[in-house]
Amino acid sequence: MGNTSIPAIRQIYVIDRETLSEGGKIAEKPARHVVAGAVFKNPYAGKGAASSEELDHLAAISFELGTILTQRALAGFTTENWPRAYGKAVIIGSAGEAEHGAALIHPRLGLALRTGLGAGPALIPGNSKVATAGSTIDVVFGGADDAWDYDAMDGIEVSIPGAPAADEIVLFVGFGTARVNARVQGASADKVAEAVAKIKAARTK
Repeated sequence: MGNTSIPAIRQIYVIDRETLSEGGKIAEKPARHVVAGAVFKNPYAGKGAASSEELDHLAAISFELGTILTQRALAGFTTENWPRAYGKAVIIGSAGEAEHGAALIHPRLGLALRTGLGAGPALIPGNSKVATAGSTIDVVFGGADDAWDYDAMDGIEVSIPGAPAADEIVLFVGFGTARVNARVQGASADKVAEAVAKIKAARTK
């Protein structure tokens, strides 16, 4: 399908959360997470299981939509407080199917986030579901440059009132700084790999 023009966007929401304290302790540095969401018509709503061509089309338009949303979300940050985490999510209206969401958030959307952020070899956490208007979804954040950046791991619950309608989709992209007052030390990637190797070895015995 050669047409990659994006469907008409009905609404764009920008959700800006700044956390100034947590657990009764003032933040050493306020944490900011900004999520931008777009409500648009699902071109394949009510048509049953999508073909590979239709899924490719959704993947293609996700980059265009993702570029718009990335610009909106990153406008909430300064160069001194630039994000180090990112996440993405999608809610498919009830006349669509789950694979519409997979096509929108997995193959191409990440390129828009990484291009806007100027970083990002790490896998971007993604979340998808089919749901009714006003439903919530969690945008899960992971480190952009390092998937093992524990301080960057966080989440935010988002929703858009009245959306998505049955024949609509809501696509979200988000960026964030470190988790507020982050102080949990996790295992290194090498330690986890070592532990997994031992688990696999034990399973094959």
